[in-house]
Amino acid sequence: MNRSVAIIGTRGYPSYYGGFETAVRFLAPYLADRGWDVTVFCRPGAAGNIDEADPRIRRVFTKGIETRSLSSLTYSFSSVFHTARTKPDVALVMNVANGFALPLLRRKKIPTLLNVDGIEWERDKWNGLAKKVFLAGAKMSAKCADQLVFDAHAIGEYWKREFGREGVFIPYGGTRSFVKKPLPLGLEERRYALFVARFVPENSIHEFFSAAMRISQHYPVVIVGSSGYGGELDTAASALAKNTNIHWLGHLRDDDLLHSLWSSAGAYFHGHSVGGTNPALVQAMTLGAPIVARDTVYNREVLGDSGILVNPNPDDISSNIQTVLGDSVLQEKLSAASAQRAAEIYTWEKVCAKYETELEKLVTRTL
Repeated sequence: MNRSVAIIGTRGYPSYYGGFETAVRFLAPYLADRGWDVTVFCRPGAAGNIDEADPRIRRVFTKGIETRSLSSLTYSFSSVFHTARTKPDVALVMNVANGFALPLLRRKKIPTLLNVDGIEWERDKWNGLAKKVFLAGAKMSAKCADQLVFDAHAIGEYWKREFGREGVFIPYGGTRSFVKKPLPLGLEERRYALFVARFVPENSIHEFFSAAMRISQHYPVVIVGSSGYGGELDTAASALAKNTNIHWLGHLRDDDLLHSLWSSAGAYFHGHSVGGTNPALVQAMTLGAPIVARDTVYNREVLGDSGILVNPNPDDISSNIQTVLGDSVLQEKLSAASAQRAAEIYTWEKVCAKYETELEKLVTRTL
């Protein structure tokens, strides 16, 4: 008998927006291969074209209010109302912002597996009201979700300490499969610094932009990312790109090009300071990028001894990146170490198998 799962809380399938969407791009077809009936709820205009989708994945487009503060909540409730009517065997819910809708699924006896994401209520990108909403959603998730998923052990320790809930560790994966593309802009193998991030302050954007000016005196610098909304940081990136040795590519939807840039980088700087296991860091490791990362509990957990950890200031960032760029032996040592660690822990096959195991447990528990 086929089992059915509804996936709620992402922008849709297939989508290239962020970590949740990347996970669903791999997980949905994996579950379909294993005999699951998979439904992914989508936001209009946010999911890829139908010809990019696995035809076995049912896509349901729901309504919501498309603003930064209301989109998650409104799309969540419309997805949950639909799920309550169709009654799948289990629901996979992404992000505690969807926690407010969990009581309805519980009333309908639909078990829920919820990925809590990071600690959103501590992020600088949100105002005071948004932080309160995320914290309230986390408390509701702790109360109502049948099982929780933490993408980092440090996140799990936080939830046990603050909310008294335990869960399972399931990180993100990386893929080595891509079509190698010629490097653009006259870039040379292992001779440029790379930075990939959404433009929010906690990703060390200001610090790296200052460091980029120093690095660019000796090596090319490639910046991938944007805020998605325009504003100060995009303006700053545009100003930086007037330097002929700094290249801002904006948001890249071309995975093959992005993966080519990671695999050939001389040094990749990862500046994320919050959020647990970061998908971009895992993908960079998988592709063997020599990594310099901001020293945080999360980056330390993911990298182990396979990268260089630095303080979040322009001096430390620029000096360490230039050290790596100038030392081919160090580059290859870091590259081999990060790729090996990724292969041991952070593969999509292992990640998807863990998700299926937890979904199966919830289905079996309710039979």
